Amino acid sequence: MLLTRVWLTDFRNYASAELEPAPGLTVIVGANGQGKSNLLEAVGWLAGLRSFRAAPTEALVRVGADQAIVRGEADRAGRALLIECEISRTGRNRTLVNRQPVRRTRDALDHLRAVSFAPDDLELVKGGPAERRRYVDDLLVAVHPRYETVRSDLDRILRQRAAVLKQSGGRSSPEIEATLDVWDTRLAATGEELAEGRAALLADLAPIVARAYLDLADAGAVDVTYAPAWRAEGLAGALAAARPDELRRGVSLVGPHRDDVGLDLDGLPTRTHASQGEQRSLALALRLAAARRLATTLDTPPLLLLDDVFSELDDARGEALLAHLPPGQTLVTTATAIPPGSRPERVFRVESGAVVPDLG
Repeated sequence: MLLTRVWLTDFRNYASAELEPAPGLTVIVGANGQGKSNLLEAVGWLAGLRSFRAAPTEALVRVGADQAIVRGEADRAGRALLIECEISRTGRNRTLVNRQPVRRTRDALDHLRAVSFAPDDLELVKGGPAERRRYVDDLLVAVHPRYETVRSDLDRILRQRAAVLKQSGGRSSPEIEATLDVWDTRLAATGEELAEGRAALLADLAPIVARAYLDLADAGAVDVTYAPAWRAEGLAGALAAARPDELRRGVSLVGPHRDDVGLDLDGLPTRTHASQGEQRSLALALRLAAARRLATTLDTPPLLLLDDVFSELDDARGEALLAHLPPGQTLVTTATAIPPGSRPERVFRVESGAVVPDLG
């Protein structure tokens, strides 16, 4: 999988721009606020039809324009691909691959895959459980697309169950109990299926994360665990035990939507005991591990997008990162100097919405 050219029209601060990334490492340099991250965000949109910065659609359209256009040419196993995305400020977005409409995000993922790292990924380590759940579930869907349906089914069941709990007003009744029995049966089956997928994925991923962290930091044993308390008795039993409390509080308290992923460094939880540098290195290791795990599933490595990756890495860790990049194509942005000893294939400079080759 190789992205050979990208064109932007009215995307973020770009009226018009073009980029031809190298097959290997491409570095995009420039001062803060010039549009480096926007460029990477556009590439990420081609791969996943969403902003890796979790930005709303209207924020992606240049001020004064009604829509943004992102186009990309790619090569997958000798097959030429033209991906065209129209991002509307107010209407529906459209995507074409080789002039054919793409109806679902899953269909877009079949053509171009990317793994992204951004400064906000520090929340994977120091933030609450929601970010870690999203990381695992996004990768699970990328590796095993059928879990997209499991994930959406779980969300629907939880919404319906939440409505029943709210309707109860904190009081039980035969009707409320019977309705909750139905939703609990569905939640137990779907929740157990998602949890089994998470557990299997993390069993594969844990040693890859540990290796990626060692590559960056050269010290420290990382352990990644997934062991929610409810799995010991099964979700059905845990739901039955929690029902009085859930009725009283009006919320679903047990299930995969409440689980956490444990991250330890040398036996201590990284959220509370790791330094800022260790936390950032681990967040980066999680993304690198995702790229390596995904590469074992695909017929070609995913595109790796690293935004502002050197801002809190010292030269040694920056050099270690570049020395241990997964195989495939990588785009890196930086406002600081490229680490000594690095040999990017192409370097571009971004200034005021213009992208030009850096010939220096």
